[in-house]
Amino acid sequence: MSALPKAPQGAAASPRPLRILFTGDADSVHLQRWVWEMRCRGVECHVLTRRPAVVPGAAAVHAIRPGSDGAGWFLALPEVRRWAARIAPDLVHGHYVSSNGLWAAASGRRPIVLTAWGTDLLVTPRRSRLMHAITGWTLRRADLLTGDSRDLIEAMDGYGATAPRQELLWGVDTERFEPPAPGARGDAAFELLSLRSWEPNYRIDVILQALALLQQRGTGRPVRLALLGGGSLEPALRELARTLGLQDAVRFVGRQDDAGMRAWMQRCHVSVSVPESDATSVSVLESMACGLALAASDLPANRQWIDDRGGRLVPAGDARALADALWTLQALPREELGAMGRRNREIVLERAARKQHMDRMYALYLQLTGRAAGEAA
Repeated sequence: MSALPKAPQGAAASPRPLRILFTGDADSVHLQRWVWEMRCRGVECHVLTRRPAVVPGAAAVHAIRPGSDGAGWFLALPEVRRWAARIAPDLVHGHYVSSNGLWAAASGRRPIVLTAWGTDLLVTPRRSRLMHAITGWTLRRADLLTGDSRDLIEAMDGYGATAPRQELLWGVDTERFEPPAPGARGDAAFELLSLRSWEPNYRIDVILQALALLQQRGTGRPVRLALLGGGSLEPALRELARTLGLQDAVRFVGRQDDAGMRAWMQRCHVSVSVPESDATSVSVLESMACGLALAASDLPANRQWIDDRGGRLVPAGDARALADALWTLQALPREELGAMGRRNREIVLERAARKQHMDRMYALYLQLTGRAAGEAA
């Protein structure tokens, strides 16, 4: 744990940088990217976390009660308030309403921004009356609420929150995630890609079952699946692949950095994402940016991005429907599948570029703290 910073000693001669305290999972690439984007805009960023890791661009990462036990979030609150008082941020931003958001809401500092990630509003509050009450208490203390899909914003209804809401995306680095050179995707095999974690919600088992059904039907060429992501279900998924006879068709790649993910996205033909519950998926948008067609769960968030001109939507958990969708996509002429990918990239360029959304977020920070753009740095 880093040493406590000294409290400010009066006003500086010139305006200091905007100082933001983030409460979030430091080991999350999404939080790391957000902090980096704000640092590039001149913000001094501090992170309070139970999952310590290096966060590029952060002035400091402060670890409090590392772990994941539920009681720890509440036992840490006095220490959270001490850190917030010492850091003296201009604004506190909680990433994930039902845990890190609680820390932000109870930090004793204002204004407060809360960003919902998906499960924290779509699943967790439904588990018990206690979690519903905690979620409501947290949301009602925010000065601004953000989420990355319409259904996530609408899920904030019914908690008595009065803060403005903004649909704001994590966004895609469209210069890093881009299509390959023309003709780089070969036709010898039909290459499928999954970028989702190997955890229960993301239903990698359904993808494996669909692949087995697809092979039974026959496609006229080999079908291969690359599984990126990694997670706790790896042993069970490897056993399922063995049981289904998919040893030669599935590659368990695991976690990759941005360069590794881009290389796989530029190699494959279709990105598959079939979770049971999801907000707008960054990996879906990155796949679209790389010119891939999509096969995805028919969820409200996905309907904002995907239609038959860019891929196929299937009922969550339905392996046979997914196999049918993949069979249809592999049977398309190469030019038609390529047109789907080009359309998907155009959508991302128009609506999901990271710079566009991080510029919006920065402007909201300035508005909340009463700063003009010229006073921020």
